Formats: sequence, structure tokens, C-alpha cells
Amino acid sequence: MFLKIVIVLLLLIVAASLLGGRGAGRAAIRPKSQVRPLMLRIAIILLILGAGVIVVHLSGCSRSEDGFHATDVSGANFGRLAALDGLTDHLGRRLASADFSGKAVVVFFGYTRCPDICPTTLSAMQAAMKLLGPDADRVQVLFVTVDPERDTPAVLKDYVPWFDARFIGLHGDPAVIRDLAREFHVFFHKVEGETAMGYSIDHTATSYAYDPAGRLRLLIPHGAKPEHIAADLRALLAGS
Repeated sequence: MFLKIVIVLLLLIVAASLLGGRGAGRAAIRPKSQVRPLMLRIAIILLILGAGVIVVHLSGCSRSEDGFHATDVSGANFGRLAALDGLTDHLGRRLASADFSGKAVVVFFGYTRCPDICPTTLSAMQAAMKLLGPDADRVQVLFVTVDPERDTPAVLKDYVPWFDARFIGLHGDPAVIRDLAREFHVFFHKVEGETAMGYSIDHTATSYAYDPAGRLRLLIPHGAKPEHIAADLRALLAGS
């Protein structure tokens, strides 16, 4: 991106110098009549090229240079998928991240009584799975509760698979969840007496996407369009 910006600036500088040279030419020796129009045409072409590059980059700012819609964090030193090992899924089984080898994995931290962020995120994932078609069987969505006191495995079983039977809810002791939050750079904070259901929890709304080798690759923002999520997951499955 930096190199492209430099190229655009150089194009604009050259164009400006060519246009500026038109006025200076009157005070100096007049160039041949056919040279001045040629310089003008070159300057205009350079200006058009520079403006075109700027427009293309501005219009495409919602998609990164590598083709992903979500934020590419390849090589990040946080959010290790293996850190989830040992959590209990909504069927009472111990999680082993190695079981997802060869799949793209999406991890989201939330809680079942969340009034807005969690259901909309899981709904978007549900829609993305439908868009993926047969490739959806190579995607695993994991919902990690930040409310282990209320979100027992039984509660997660009634909530998470409702969105998609393949989604898995994960539970851990409060201390384990706090450690995971630090590993994933997740923020959550209990807010007492905010709703009729008791306390609410403010929490990070980002989803974490992993490639089939188990490497953290993308941070998917809350509100991402299902078609963008599906496109990014398909790219990870294809080896991007």
C-alpha cells in the first residue's frame, strides 16, 4: 500500500510540473509548437491515472489487499486454538482442538442471555453456513460462554444448536474463562441489575477465524455480512 501511495504522489507531482512548465515556457525560449500540446496531454493522462488509482483504493477499502473482508491477523501471537482444549461442550464432552484439523474454525465469546450481539452474530454465522453449501461441513463454529455460572452445558445445549446443529457451545470454570479471555484479548464485564433477567455482561463482539491448520487468520467484526463471512471462510478452506 505504501509503495502504491508513493507512485500516485509521483504521478501527481510530474503532472503538476508539466502543467506548471506551460506558463514558464512563455518567459523562456518558446518550445516547438507541437511539443507543448504533447506535454499537456501527458500531464492530463498522469492526472487521470493518479485519480483513478485513488478512487479504486477508496472504493475497495472494505476489503483488504489479500482479498479478505475481515481483518487479517495471520501470525498473531494470541488466540491459540489449543487454549480451548479441556473445555466442556454442550454434550458434556471434553474439547480437543485437534479434532477440528482440516476444518476452518470460528470462535465467538458470548452468553445465552445476551439480548443483541450474540444472537445476531450466531444468526449471521447460520446464514453464512447456508451460503457455503456443502463446504459448511468443513467449518466448525464454537461459542464460548463468558457466563459460566448461568450457562451450564445443559443451557448451552438448548441455545447454541438452535442456530445450527453443527455449532458447539463450550463451558469452563470461571477461572479458566478468565484465562482464556486474556489469551484471546477478550474483554467482558458483569453489569448488575441491568435487565429483568438479572445481570448483563458487556463483552467483546469479535469472532476469531482459523484456517484448516488451526492458525488464527481473521478477526470478524460484529455486523459482518453473511456473504462476506462465507467468502472469507471459503478462502481459508481453499488455502488462502
